[in-house]
Amino acid sequence: MKRLVFLFVFSGLFISCQTNKNSGPTLEQKVAQMLMVGFRDTAINAESEVTQWIRDYHIGGVILFDYDSPSKSRPRNITSVSQVKSLIDSLLSFSSEPLFVAIDEEGGNVSRLKTRYGFEPTVTPQYLGTIDNEDTTRFYARQIAQKCKQLGINVNFAPSVDVNINPECPIIGKYGRSFSEDAEVVARNARWYVNEHQKQGVLCALKHFPGHGSSVSDTHLGLADVTDTWQDTELEPYRVLLRDTALVSVMTSHIFNRKIDSLYPATLSATTLSILRDSLKYDGLVFSDDMMMNAISKFYGLDEAISLAINAGVDVLVFSNNIDTYNSDIVKDAIEIIVRLVGEGKISEERINKAYRRILKVKQELQC
Repeated sequence: MKRLVFLFVFSGLFISCQTNKNSGPTLEQKVAQMLMVGFRDTAINAESEVTQWIRDYHIGGVILFDYDSPSKSRPRNITSVSQVKSLIDSLLSFSSEPLFVAIDEEGGNVSRLKTRYGFEPTVTPQYLGTIDNEDTTRFYARQIAQKCKQLGINVNFAPSVDVNINPECPIIGKYGRSFSEDAEVVARNARWYVNEHQKQGVLCALKHFPGHGSSVSDTHLGLADVTDTWQDTELEPYRVLLRDTALVSVMTSHIFNRKIDSLYPATLSATTLSILRDSLKYDGLVFSDDMMMNAISKFYGLDEAISLAINAGVDVLVFSNNIDTYNSDIVKDAIEIIVRLVGEGKISEERINKAYRRILKVKQELQC
C-alpha cells in the first residue's frame, strides 16, 4: 500500500508540472530539479525564501548546515533534534514534488548533527578504517543512517572514499575523513557504511571523484593540483562499490589533474567524468561538489561553470550558499542561465532530459 501511495504522489510530479494537455514538465521545471541549494533558516513559513524556491521554482533539493560560513555564526539550519525534524517536515510540506534533503554527515570531524545539538557522538572514518571491523563500522554507520531517516534526511553526502595517500592533505587526511591509505580497506568499510544507509532508504554519495586524498591543498580555498600526486589506486573504491548502484550516487571533486585533463578540474571535465561513465560503466546520479567553492568560483564565471559541469556529465549542481557569500538569487540566476544555454545550443535539451530522468529514478527508489 505504501508503494502505491508513493507512486501516486510521485506521479504528481508530472501532473503538477504540465502546462497543457500535450506537454510534460517545462524546461524550466526540469532544470530546477537539477539544483540543490543551501539556505538560512531554522524554521520556515509560507513567505520564507527557501519556501519560494521549493514551491514556486520546484528546485530538486536542499542541503542543511549547522554553521553559516559567510557570517561566521550559528545557527544556520540546526539547533536541536526536534527543531531539525520540524524544519524538514515544513520543507516537505511546501513541496509538490519529491525533494532531496541532504547533509554532510560523514562522522567525526565532518558532522552537522553534533552532540551540542543533542545528537549521539560519531567517530571519524579514519578511526573505523584503523579498526577495520565490520561490526564496528556497521554500528556507527547504522546510527548515522537511522538518524537521517528519522529526521527526514534522504541524501547523505558520505562516505568519503578518498584514499589517504597524503596524510597531511588539509581537507581529507588531516581531518580523518579517509578510512585508510589502503584502497581495499577504504572500499570494504565504505561498503559496510553504504549498506547500512541502503537499509534505511538513505542515498549515499561516494566522494570525491576521482580522488582527493593525494592533494596538498583545499578546493574550498582555491586550486588543488594533484597532477604529480594522484594515483590510479584512488579509483579502486569506485570500481568495487559501483558494481551495485542501488541507492548509491557519486559526488565529483574540483581537483585538477593535467594528466587527465589539461584544461579543467574534475567537476567541469568531460574527460574526467568519462572515466566514471565509460570506463567504470556508471550510469547513475552524479552530484557536483559545491559549485561555490573557490576552486570553481575564482576561475570560472557562473555561466561557464554551469555549462561545463552539465556537459561533463553532472546531473545535480550543488550551491551551498555557505562559502564566502550568500546569494539569494542563485536559484533564479542558475535556471535562467541553463535555459538560455539550452536556447543557444550550448547545452542540449537531451542532456537536461537525461539528468532529469536520473533524478526522478533515484527519487522513486528513495520513495521520498
